[in-house]
Amino acid sequence: MVDQAVKLILDVAFGIVVYSLLIRFLMQLLHAPFRNPIGQAVMALTDWLVKPLRRVLPGYGGIDWATLLAAYVLQIAWLLALYALFGRGFAMGGAGIAYLAAAAALELVKTAIWILIVVVIVQAVLSWVAPDGPLAGLLNAMTFPFLRPLRRYIPPLGGALDLTPLILIVLLQLVLILPVGWLERALPALLG
Repeated sequence: MVDQAVKLILDVAFGIVVYSLLIRFLMQLLHAPFRNPIGQAVMALTDWLVKPLRRVLPGYGGIDWATLLAAYVLQIAWLLALYALFGRGFAMGGAGIAYLAAAAALELVKTAIWILIVVVIVQAVLSWVAPDGPLAGLLNAMTFPFLRPLRRYIPPLGGALDLTPLILIVLLQLVLILPVGWLERALPALLG
């Protein structure tokens, strides 16, 4: 029971920062506006880490490398903390370090996909109840690059019902199940 409580505390503490860093990275990558409550919260939660890192690792090619590196390093720290407390998951040899690095990258990919799924769901719901709300610009900027290709081939039903968010969620779930799931299962064998 104590193990579960400690794991919960670790997951919440690391999760808030890692997820905020990933949201910040995705918002910058997708050119989403930060002048909204979520953008301001993400900045407040991550500036302490990202701003000093940017002095050492500036952005390049439209990618905020400092934010991505911070998320990656904290994801590694999260996995290491779980390993140190519960001692399972990987051996800390040469292959263990490679496994840790690959597992952290895979966790970030999974988290980014889940963030996108949640954003699509929230955007779809808010488009019905508050289409011009304060988060509309943020949600549209984060979902439009993924929905636009689908909307080229799938028109709205009856001129009003847009199924592309549902289709995108199904496709993202398939990515989580097939390639990401395969990588999770194959990772120990590939690096062992």
